Amino acid sequence: MSESRLPRTAYRLREGEVFVPITAGQNLPEFTLKAVLTGIVLGMVFGAANTYLGLMSGLTISTSIPVAVLTVVAFRVLAATGRSGSLLEVNMSQTVGSASSSVASGVLFTMPALFLWEAEPPWLQMTLLAMCGGLIGVLCMIPLRRYLIQSEHGKLPYPEGMACAEVLVASRAGGHQARTVFTGIGVGMLFKLLTDGLKVLPSKFSVALPGKAVVSASVSPALIGVGYILGIRVASVMAAGGALSALVIIPAIAWWGAERSTPFYPETALLIRDMAPGELWNRYVRYIGAGAVAAGGIWTLVKSIPTMLESFRLGLQQMRAGSEGIERTERDLSLKKAGLIVLAIVALMTFVPGVLGSLDSIAGRGVASILIAIFAFFFVTVSARIVGLVGVTSNPTSGMTIATLLATSAVFAALGWTDMAGKATALMVGTAVCIAASIAGDTSQDLKTGFILGATPFRQQVGELVGVLTSAGVVCAVILLLDRGVDGGIGGDALPAPQGTLMRLVIDGVIDKNLPWALIGIGAALAIVAALLRLPALAFAVGIYLPLYTMSAVFLGGLTRWWVTRGIQDEDELERKSSQGTLFGSGLVGGGGLTGVVLALWVVVQGGGKIAGFPPALAPWGQNLLALGAILAIVLLLRRAALRRPESA
Repeated sequence: MSESRLPRTAYRLREGEVFVPITAGQNLPEFTLKAVLTGIVLGMVFGAANTYLGLMSGLTISTSIPVAVLTVVAFRVLAATGRSGSLLEVNMSQTVGSASSSVASGVLFTMPALFLWEAEPPWLQMTLLAMCGGLIGVLCMIPLRRYLIQSEHGKLPYPEGMACAEVLVASRAGGHQARTVFTGIGVGMLFKLLTDGLKVLPSKFSVALPGKAVVSASVSPALIGVGYILGIRVASVMAAGGALSALVIIPAIAWWGAERSTPFYPETALLIRDMAPGELWNRYVRYIGAGAVAAGGIWTLVKSIPTMLESFRLGLQQMRAGSEGIERTERDLSLKKAGLIVLAIVALMTFVPGVLGSLDSIAGRGVASILIAIFAFFFVTVSARIVGLVGVTSNPTSGMTIATLLATSAVFAALGWTDMAGKATALMVGTAVCIAASIAGDTSQDLKTGFILGATPFRQQVGELVGVLTSAGVVCAVILLLDRGVDGGIGGDALPAPQGTLMRLVIDGVIDKNLPWALIGIGAALAIVAALLRLPALAFAVGIYLPLYTMSAVFLGGLTRWWVTRGIQDEDELERKSSQGTLFGSGLVGGGGLTGVVLALWVVVQGGGKIAGFPPALAPWGQNLLALGAILAIVLLLRRAALRRPESA
C-alpha cells in the first residue's frame, strides 16, 4: 500500500478480505492536551460562525473537513517548534472541533422559535439543554458503532469521514496522492470563493418551466465531490426525489391552488397562484419531505433491528468481559457507563425546573424527558445511517425535528398542555432531539475516520463529549448576542431564522389544530412506495426534502464517476480511477466547506454585513451560461483527476 493514500479496502472489500487500519499495531499518542485544546479552540470559532450563518440562511456547514485541514496546519506549525503531533492526535483534534457545528445546527434550527414567540430563554437554560441533547446523541451512537461503522464497512461510504481520512493520511505522507487531495481542496476553495464570496459566478443554474416547475443545479464543488464518492445509484435515487418535488409536486400544487381564493395553511397571507416556486417548496414541500423522511426512517429502523440487536449483544458481551484481551481499536465507552449517564441526564431534565421550559409539574417534565430519550435514540439511528449515505451536509436534521415536533405536540395537545408553557416545552423536546440527531451524524463520520486510521473508539467518544460540553455555551451566547446586537434581532430582515420559523409553525399548527396533515401523509406514502419498489427509501426521501439544485449537483458527481469508469473490465484499473477521483472529490468537499466557514467568519467579523462581491451585470440567460460553464469546469477537472496516471503527476 502506498503510504500517502488509503488502500482499496478502506472503501470496499472483496470476498474474504478484511480491512486493516492504517496504524494497526502501533502505539501512538492520541488523547493529548494539545490535541484536545486545538480542537476546542477551532470548535468554538466554527460554532460561532455556523450559528450566524444558520440564523441568516437556515443552512449550516459541516466543519469536520475544515477542522481537519486547519488542524494539520496547526500541527505543522507546532512541528517547527519541535512539538509535532501523531496522526491520531490530529484525528482527535478534528473529532473534538467538529462537534460544534452539530450543536449549532440543533440549537439554531429550533431555539429561535422562542424568540419569535417573544419568550427569550436565559443563557443557562439554553446551554444546559444543548449539552443534554448533545451528550445523549453521542452516547446513543456508542452501541451502533459496531454495526454501522464496522459491520457495514464497504457498504456505507460515510463521505465526510472518508474525506477526513484521505486528507489526514495524504497530509502526513505528501507525494502525488497528497497533491491530488490538496489540489481538490484548492479547486473547491476557488469555486466557493467565486460563487459565495466575490460572487463573480452565480451560485446556481436555474431555468423556469411551465407550471412553476424549475430545473436547477448548484455550482457546488462540495456537492459534486460528494456525488462522486457516493456513486451513480444512490446519487440517481436522490436526484429522482428532488426531481419529483420540483417537476411534479410543485406544479401539481400550483395547478390545484390556481383557483383558490384564500391562503392554504401553513401560508397565511399569499395565495398559491401568487407564490413563486421557492415559496411553494418552503411552505408545502418541506412538510411532504418531512413525512417522507419520517416514514423512510421508520422503514430503515425496522430493517436494521436484527443487526442492531447483534450490535447491542456484542456491546453487552464486551461490558461483561471488560477490556481484557480486546484490541485497542475495538474498545468502546462502556455501555453500562453510557446508560447511567443517559439516565442521569433524563433525571436532570425531569427534576431540575427550567431546563425543559416552564412546565410546573415533575410529571410533565418527566413525559417530556421520556419523549426526548425515545425520539433521540430513534433519530440517532436514522441520522447515523443517513450520513453514511449522503454525508452530514445533506443530513435532513430539520425533517427529523419536524417529525419529533409533530408527535410531541400531538401528545401535549392530548394532555391539554396547549398554553405557551406547553408550546415552549414541546420546542425543548425538539431542540434536544435535533441536537442529538445532528451530533450522531458528526460522531458517526468521526468514528468512520477513526476506524480507517486506527483510532481508539472510546477515546474518540470522550472527545465528542468534550466537544459538546465546550461548544454549547459559546453557541448559545452567540444567539443571544446576535438577537440583541443585530437590527431587528432574530426574525428580522438580517436574521430571518427560517428554520425556527418553520418549527414555530409546526407546533402552533398541531396544538392549535390547523396543521396540513395531508401533506405529511403524502410524503409518508411516497417513501413507502419507494421502499416497496426496492429503492433506498431514505435516500429517496432526502431527495424529496432537499431542493433540486442540491440533488442535481450530487447527481452530476455520480454521473461523472459513471463516465470515468464505464466499460472498464480490469478491476485494478477500475479501482485506480475510482480512487483517484475519490481523492480529488474529497478535496472538493473539504475546500468548499473550508471556504464556507471562512466566509461566515468574515461576515461575523464585519458585524453581520452581507458580502457584496462583484456580480457581473448579465441577463438571466447569461447568468445561466456562466453557471453551466462553472459546473462543466468542475466536472471536467474531477474527470481529469480521476483519469490521470500517478506517473504523469
